[in-house]
Amino acid sequence: MQLHPYLGFDGQAREALEFYQSCLGGTLNLMTIADSPVAAHFRPDQQTRILHGSLTSGALTLNASDMTEDVGRTHSVTLALTSHDPDHARQVFDALAQGGTVTHPLSPSFWEGTFGQLTDRYGHHWMMNILPATH
Repeated sequence: MQLHPYLGFDGQAREALEFYQSCLGGTLNLMTIADSPVAAHFRPDQQTRILHGSLTSGALTLNASDMTEDVGRTHSVTLALTSHDPDHARQVFDALAQGGTVTHPLSPSFWEGTFGQLTDRYGHHWMMNILPATH
């Protein structure tokens, strides 16, 4: 079993997934409503919205859509990233923080790693845990 977070947006899924791709790398696949078999069921002004998008980077898969009904609710989920590569992890953390708010700067933790938290420009919460290569 694998867990793949599915983020909801209200017209910003393309922009957000492209931003996440610039931070995390990987391959981005986007399907608009117009490109889907259900296009006829939606208004013309909705056709460019993302019905389903996915970003795959190594073992990470992040999904998103503009069609999520709970957009606007409190983002009660935190996306936690773990890395054994401190330089790359700091680069990703700094990239995700652009336009967002760092709520806990990357700093040594009591569990022999480095830890940080942020809320990105879209209101999604992220944790970065950098562990020594021996873990």
